[in-house]
Amino acid sequence: MTVADDIVTAIFMQDKELTDIVAKAIKQRLGMSIGEFSEKSGIPASTLYKILSGERDPNLRTLRRIITTVREIERGSPQKKKFIAVIGARGVLDGIEKDEINFNNEIIVIKEYAVTTIEEAIIAAIQAERDGASALVCAPIVSPTVEKIVTIPVATIRPTSSVTRAVELAAKKIH
Repeated sequence: MTVADDIVTAIFMQDKELTDIVAKAIKQRLGMSIGEFSEKSGIPASTLYKILSGERDPNLRTLRRIITTVREIERGSPQKKKFIAVIGARGVLDGIEKDEINFNNEIIVIKEYAVTTIEEAIIAAIQAERDGASALVCAPIVSPTVEKIVTIPVATIRPTSSVTRAVELAAKKIH
């Protein structure tokens, strides 16, 4: 479910305060300041601050602008290229031969996130989503956890050929 869907669902289905829902969507899920969101939405920052402080309820037009802006931010601007984040150790990332792929006549950039620990991989996944990644690729040891944290699709690296080569190398070393 998208951030915009969460806002709409929460408004009609939960007893939470609208201010909490909108504040969490803007600040945490989208990673934006109120000022940045104000610029993107065209809603005056003072109006947003009043809504978030509970000083006033948004009218229907303002609520629609909030939801529309959230959806536009989630989709990304048309000039911004889609990218897939690849999270892995430097040795894995060095094996990536391309910096973009052509899929269904659309260029998708490959952006690397080098990590050395599982914790760094989880942090990198969150950062990649905040950076606007459309999807991410990571190691099988971390992918189940990452899938629970991010809202973008996660693919798992399955290095069958390199594992086979590593086993052969280990076999050579013991003989």
